[in-house]
Amino acid sequence: MDIMLFHSTYGLRPAVHAAADRLRAAGHEVEVPDLFEGRTFGTAEEGMAFRDEVGRDELLRRAVLAAARFSDRGLVYAGLSFGGSVAQHLAMADTKARGLLLLHGTADIAEDTVVDELPVQLHVADPDPFEPHDWLTAWYLRMRKAGADVEVHSYAGAGHLFTDPDLPDWDPEAAEQTWRTALGFLDSL
Repeated sequence: MDIMLFHSTYGLRPAVHAAADRLRAAGHEVEVPDLFEGRTFGTAEEGMAFRDEVGRDELLRRAVLAAARFSDRGLVYAGLSFGGSVAQHLAMADTKARGLLLLHGTADIAEDTVVDELPVQLHVADPDPFEPHDWLTAWYLRMRKAGADVEVHSYAGAGHLFTDPDLPDWDPEAAEQTWRTALGFLDSL
């Protein structure tokens, strides 16, 4: 399976490479584009400020360029937090997308979006300050209305980026369950 994995607002840090290596060890080909062009951040707030400074349109342009040379093969788009929102935008617009794996983040969905039974799996903390319950319920309903085949896995008491061992949010039990479930999802595609 070809996977395009997008980083969080912390940037392309070692934890993202470790996630890609975990996916590669399971037999997947993984591309990890650096949307921040070498910049990494020590806090989510610093990363969000940089994201806002560069702008959504520019970051999506960079993501599209990174994915373009691989998309004919039918990609699984994946992302961590902010990277999940990027992955979702690309997957929803790519008719050859084979799946969407979201870790810690989602994005809004246009009312007229239609996907043909796109397999989607979301892993999210419960509660999550960036993905509140009302938002997730509305997101789930819009994804289903668009035609996606959606699974949501929530992890009580975990922090937002609970799969990242270098952050205070890290929850080893929730992270291990996430990777086990995600790898099963990828094997099913």
